[in-house]
Amino acid sequence: MARSGSRWAYADVYSRLVHIYREGAVRMADLSAKRDVVRTAVAVGRLQTTAQVVSLVRADNLPKADVLSTARIAGIAGAKDASRLIPLCHWLPLAAVSVDFGFTDTDITIRTSVRNIGSTGVEMEALTAAAIAGMALHDMVKAVDPSATLDGVRVIEKDGREFG
Repeated sequence: MARSGSRWAYADVYSRLVHIYREGAVRMADLSAKRDVVRTAVAVGRLQTTAQVVSLVRADNLPKADVLSTARIAGIAGAKDASRLIPLCHWLPLAAVSVDFGFTDTDITIRTSVRNIGSTGVEMEALTAAAIAGMALHDMVKAVDPSATLDGVRVIEKDGREFG
């Protein structure tokens, strides 16, 4: 890597970075030449807590409202707001968003799935849904377990198939 002024010059890397001009300035990627295809992405995250909290959440017996429904709504809203929250993320009409939960003795797994028909993927929307749903869960359980942690938020699957 060569240093040019106050910006790093990356040889041919710029040709692969759709969010950066050759001079180093950021931009929104131009998708106008891309075809619309069915796109899906699945993301997960994990709330680590205590067995007591997992039991209380599963039984809907926490002091706050219906924890899983609230977290599900928060995750769906997060997917819809990804472009507002993340710089350079395109606004996308979403065809479907799902937020589901799995349980072990001390973990609540958040699994989100997002689908649309468009010219760019929905990974950011799936990630945002998982993160926001997990944050809502954390907010709802923190009075019972202030040491609960949210981690492992990542995309585990993505697909873009042609249609028509």
